[in-house]
Amino acid sequence: MGAPAPSGGPTPLLVLDVVGLTPRLLDHMPHLKQLGRSGSRAPLGTVLPAVTCAAQSTFLTGTHPSEHGIVGNGWYFRELGDVLLWRQHNGLVTGDKLWDAARRAHPGYTVANICWWYAMGADTDITVTPRPVYYADGRKEPDCYTRPADLHDELTEKLGTFPLFHFWGPGADLVSSQWIIDATRHIMATRHPDLTLCYLPHLDYDLQRYGPDDPRSLKAATALDTAMAPLLDDARAEGRTVVALSEYGITPVSRPVDINRALRRAGLLEVHTQDGMEYLDPMASRAFAVADHQIAHVYVRRPEDLDATRAALDGLPGIEQLLDDEGKKAHRLDHPRAGELVAVAEPDAWFTYYYWLDDARAPDFAQLVEIHRKPGYDPVELFMDPHDPYVKVKAATALARKKLGMRYRMAVVPLDASPIRGSHGRLPASDDDGPLLICSTPRAVGDRVAATDVKQLLLRLAGLG
Repeated sequence: MGAPAPSGGPTPLLVLDVVGLTPRLLDHMPHLKQLGRSGSRAPLGTVLPAVTCAAQSTFLTGTHPSEHGIVGNGWYFRELGDVLLWRQHNGLVTGDKLWDAARRAHPGYTVANICWWYAMGADTDITVTPRPVYYADGRKEPDCYTRPADLHDELTEKLGTFPLFHFWGPGADLVSSQWIIDATRHIMATRHPDLTLCYLPHLDYDLQRYGPDDPRSLKAATALDTAMAPLLDDARAEGRTVVALSEYGITPVSRPVDINRALRRAGLLEVHTQDGMEYLDPMASRAFAVADHQIAHVYVRRPEDLDATRAALDGLPGIEQLLDDEGKKAHRLDHPRAGELVAVAEPDAWFTYYYWLDDARAPDFAQLVEIHRKPGYDPVELFMDPHDPYVKVKAATALARKKLGMRYRMAVVPLDASPIRGSHGRLPASDDDGPLLICSTPRAVGDRVAATDVKQLLLRLAGLG
């Protein structure tokens, strides 16, 4: 594995983004561990915030959030007056992408992106990314976007519809990663791209639900490793160099921090009410936070409100740091999209997006899996409400309405954040809990790899750097 292609062209690469992979988990993943033993491995640096969109953008551009502009999984779009998470267009990422540099060195270099983020609109040859069907009557059905377009029907016929409800939500499990693995194997076998990027999210789920040390999380690691084995075999047979890396490590947490409720009680955050439900009003608020795991961007409308915002958050249990302009600059997070302040949680804490003070006035989307409407990240979407004795009946009724083609509301997500046991976003306290890079090529990496060096490493492994 890792030998140049017979044609004398670039060495083909398979890059696996194994979300949440750490040295501790590697002990439960024998196939990946053997890959590192016969090849090479090193601790991988990450960026602040250590979240998917920011880390992946750093890997692919070789720059920090201050340059590529991805300051989190979402942010406040000041020009729109709206908080938007999980956007998909690659135009949001500034900078020279890995495939741009590869094509300068080798015109005609081909790239497949299977579910890495910001895939839509990217100048890649093959694209597969989750994309539900949003029907005019409000229904949301699982599906994916592909480029070329005819790949959609080809994959659907071979593998079934992209399993969206296994990709995120209470039903998130190995099924989605298995589909992605099978799609990757099919694309490699039929298209033979020079570079194949494959995103495997499975470890994200149980590690957040139960914590990284729970037996269920360790079982998830072994299950994913087993599912990956045929893909690794395919890569070996095709002469591909394999790189497996992770964006962050998930560490134990036990304290949700209601940062927006603190700002509201201080008179800085405003809401507006419709049909008895409260909605964040970011344009009217003097200050509010976009929660993103263990990081929260705090947007302050006027400079004269900075001191009041600091005063509202100073001493709030669970906040370790409030980064100002100098702090953001030190962490290479000084980009116009960032908040005026950036809150960093203590190691065992994480930030909720909740801004209402009475659950009876929560918006109806709060109990839904609704990643595009919530003004912050909500890991509680991984659970069904344990306090609702009828939650399974409600889910079954909603599913029956869906199968009949009727509108439905899967209102099963709890409003209690306490079940979450794992999170990420801070810089890791130790290499054992941080991300990792494994390469099938011996001596390919030294003692440590910086996140900003991944792009150049991949170019070198391809024979283009």
